[in-house]
Amino acid sequence: MTKIVQSLAEISAPYDALFCDLWGCVHDGVRPLPDAVEALRAFRAKGGTVVLVTNAPRHRASVQRQLEKMGLPEDCWDTIATSGDSARVAMFTGAVGEKVWFMGEQHDRSFFDPLSLVDTPAGIQEVALEDAEGIVCCGPFDPHADPSDLRSQLLYAKQKGLKLLCANPDIVVDRGESREWCAGSVARLYTEMGGVSLYFGKPHPPIYDLSRRRLAALGKDVEASRILAVGDGIQTDIAGAQGEDIDSLFITGGLAADETKTLRQPDAEALSDFIEKEMVNPTFSIGFLR
Repeated sequence: MTKIVQSLAEISAPYDALFCDLWGCVHDGVRPLPDAVEALRAFRAKGGTVVLVTNAPRHRASVQRQLEKMGLPEDCWDTIATSGDSARVAMFTGAVGEKVWFMGEQHDRSFFDPLSLVDTPAGIQEVALEDAEGIVCCGPFDPHADPSDLRSQLLYAKQKGLKLLCANPDIVVDRGESREWCAGSVARLYTEMGGVSLYFGKPHPPIYDLSRRRLAALGKDVEASRILAVGDGIQTDIAGAQGEDIDSLFITGGLAADETKTLRQPDAEALSDFIEKEMVNPTFSIGFLR
């Protein structure tokens, strides 16, 4: 059973690195969370390394610019690994063909920025759905509209046998007080309809491989037992950590705040019921990262 703790510092001594989620943990989609910033600073001050591991469907330079604009201090993290990074490599190496139909908002188009690390088969072309060999999904066109609105296009794509590359496995995210649908909701619907969806972010292995490579690039060789995953997504952050044999700290005041009855801390009974229902057991739990 998960242990409810009061702070990151209470449990951080055995760990050399954090794989820390961003949205819902370090910021709320609008502004940084001051207590979380201080907790990460304190972890780094004791020699720890912080990898921001996010299901954002963009490359890390784009995410870093977003964090700078938001005002997140650079001294609370060391490097960034994004679902977009992993998915972009897959796209540029032909995972869904060369002619792709794009789903997402305008700000997600950085997904198509050139990737110098790999050679593209013949260049990726964005085309209409009827001409596509595959789908690149960074999210629904309208994050506030029900994903089922896309059913007709997805049915056509399934009938054509198109694979859908999901650049962000998250189902929903909270931007301030507003909840938005993510690419994972579209991919889930497509799979339920009989289509094939390819995933690269949490809880799937590619983003954890990338996170370890980011650590290695910093000269850090950290065993799994010395890594703590932090996140508010029980089926992404926590299930992913469980699959990687990594300890986890579940932030109950994020996506699951209502289910866990979190004010400052989760209600123990509600938390127990929630993790039993989800069939995922975090090592530790806390209301908010602090």
